Amino acid sequence: MPWIEAVLRGQKVFARTTEAGDFQLDGGRVEIRYKANDGRAYRALAGNLHVAPGAPRFPDEHCSEASAAPTKEQRSAQKKEQAKSQLAPPDARSFTVYADGACSGNPGPAGAGVVIVHPDGKIREGFRYLGEATNNVAELTAVLIALDATEGLGHPVRLHTDSQYSIGVLQKGWKAKANPELIAKIRARLADRRDVRLHYVPGHSGVPLNERADELAREAVKTRRSQEFS
Repeated sequence: MPWIEAVLRGQKVFARTTEAGDFQLDGGRVEIRYKANDGRAYRALAGNLHVAPGAPRFPDEHCSEASAAPTKEQRSAQKKEQAKSQLAPPDARSFTVYADGACSGNPGPAGAGVVIVHPDGKIREGFRYLGEATNNVAELTAVLIALDATEGLGHPVRLHTDSQYSIGVLQKGWKAKANPELIAKIRARLADRRDVRLHYVPGHSGVPLNERADELAREAVKTRRSQEFS
């Protein structure tokens, strides 16, 4: 089927048409290409496409064969797999730590959960109820708790968090628009702890110890109590 030049949200695209020149509809959507030969096909609602009078028309071969663009769910799964592949492998010379925060509402009752794996394989867990706080405060506080719990133990610490915000403000130099005192405190601790490195882990993607840290944080919120490491 031929193509016609159309506009989708201010951007020119090629839209599939019938031989008669009408949009080729499939469930109310039209196959479109942002570029003729980029190898990716998309679908747009016909009502979102606008064709100017006298818009250029093109034969079928103008756009190369293309596979359907990945769905939002597929893109999310791909990103999670990529992130999981970047996790640091186990290391018997280091503490492996997972820290997570949770809150019911944002802000709302908040908690932090931490799982610590010692170099010899021993696992310790703890959680803390934080009272009313935002999700970002809960995530940051979980990192701080992990730093406290691994202070002076004599081994490097690989600290995993699913909070890109925490890694951004603590390790990537993001400007802190909120929580400046808490962030400054943790930054100072990290500056003194050259043996600590933050690692991003995708949340709710089947990483067992990260899922456990999340469970602990939610337990703190649910029970409104704290549990020291055991």
